[in-house]
Amino acid sequence: MTIQENISEMFKAGAHFGFVRSRRHPTTKPFIFGVKNRIEIFDLEKTEPLLLKAEDVVTKLAAEGKTILFCGGKSEARGAVRRAALSVDMPFVAGRWVGGTFSNFESIRRRVQKYLDLTDKREKGELSKYTKKERLLIDREIAKLELLFSGLIPMTKIPDAIFVIDPKKEHIAVAEAHKMGVPVIALCGSDCNLKEVNYAIVGNDSSVSSVQFFVDRIIAAYKNGYAQKRAVK
Repeated sequence: MTIQENISEMFKAGAHFGFVRSRRHPTTKPFIFGVKNRIEIFDLEKTEPLLLKAEDVVTKLAAEGKTILFCGGKSEARGAVRRAALSVDMPFVAGRWVGGTFSNFESIRRRVQKYLDLTDKREKGELSKYTKKERLLIDREIAKLELLFSGLIPMTKIPDAIFVIDPKKEHIAVAEAHKMGVPVIALCGSDCNLKEVNYAIVGNDSSVSSVQFFVDRIIAAYKNGYAQKRAVK
């Protein structure tokens, strides 16, 4: 795909929209092209090489069999993040980030294992020995564990990288990643601090179409790398 084709696709997805100037973080100023109806517009010619760099990093990680955690808890990102991660059997957080997911990894794994154990027992009918009230409480616990930890089932170790939608909103995840030495690849709106991200893609992180576009591109890059890995075998 040519540079102009890339830019055209991003434009169609609405990737060029930022926020009002008052919300802009100083680090994103070089990527602002202008203003329309008080909304700042990204220079997609500058976004394009950032996207290509992020794709290259993801492709290499996949080719090396590395794990990437996909993270996007805002409503515009949840569906895209969940579908994308499931399509490549990668871990994801498509809701609230649980503190300690990286920094207290062993504790998180125990919660994941508890969720797996309870669901397994329910499927085998082993919960029938409990009273109706007890089963109701167990079902509620399973539902809570599923909401928080089901996306982390494939994460048997601290991942090799994290892909984040809106690092400003997911600041706890980003902080934990930095603490544990996990590289951060992120789609960053105009209100994000680009210095907090290892590989920033500057673009609209607040619309479903834009988020879906960038997630699709990252997943395509991952699948490309995975195909390279299989071809070597």
